[in-house]
Amino acid sequence: MTPPQLRPRVEGAREEEILDATVRLLLSAGYDRLTLDAVAKEARASKATLYRRWDGKASLVVDAMVRAKQAPQVEVHDTGTLRGDLLATFCGRHGLGTGDASGLLGAVMTAVSNDPDFAERFRSAFIAPKVEASLRIYRRATERGEIDAALDLDVVAPSLAGIVLHRAFVLGLPVDDDVVRRVIDHVILPAVGLGAPAPGTPGPTPGTTVTARTTTHSQEATS
Repeated sequence: MTPPQLRPRVEGAREEEILDATVRLLLSAGYDRLTLDAVAKEARASKATLYRRWDGKASLVVDAMVRAKQAPQVEVHDTGTLRGDLLATFCGRHGLGTGDASGLLGAVMTAVSNDPDFAERFRSAFIAPKVEASLRIYRRATERGEIDAALDLDVVAPSLAGIVLHRAFVLGLPVDDDVVRRVIDHVILPAVGLGAPAPGTPGPTPGTTVTARTTTHSQEATS
C-alpha cells in the first residue's frame, strides 16, 4: 500500500469535479446536512480521495465556494467611474443578485455562527478577498479625485453587500441586478457624496471594461 504521505495529489479536472459537486450539494442541502460521504457519492469519488486534498468538511466547502465554477467569482472592472465599477463588478452572472450567490451564502449562514473553524476559514478565504476587491474600487475612485479621500472606506466598502444580503436573508425579499443597481444609485453614491444619478441612467453592461485592467479574485485565496 502506498504510504498516505506519498499518495498523489487530487488536482486538475478531478479536483474541479469534486468542487462543483460540493457546490451542488450546498445549494440543495445546505452546509449542516452536507457530508463528505454525500460529496464522494455526488462526485463519484471515495472519501479517501477527498482526504488526500482536504482535511475535512470545512476546508472542502470553503475551497468550493472560492474556486468552483458555480461559485460567485468576483472580478474588479475598471470602467472609469465608481458607479460603473460597482455595477460591472457586482451585477451580472456572478453578481450579488444571482441565485447561486445568495443561495451559497444562505447555505452556510448557520455554520458561520456555530462552527468557529468554518467561520475562520470562510472569512479569510471567501469574504476577505471580496472586501479587498471593494476597497480597491473605492481607492481607485479616491485616486482619480471622484470621491473624498477622508471617507471611511472600511465602513463604506462592505456596505453594498451588507445591504443586499440583509434584504435577502433578514427581510426575505427578492434580490436581482435591479435591486443591486438601486442600492448603488440611491444609497452608496449619495453616501460618498456623488448623489443619485438621473432616473433611467444606464450602467455599463456587466463585464464591460474601459481599460484592460480586470483582476480575478476567485483563484487568489484557498482554504
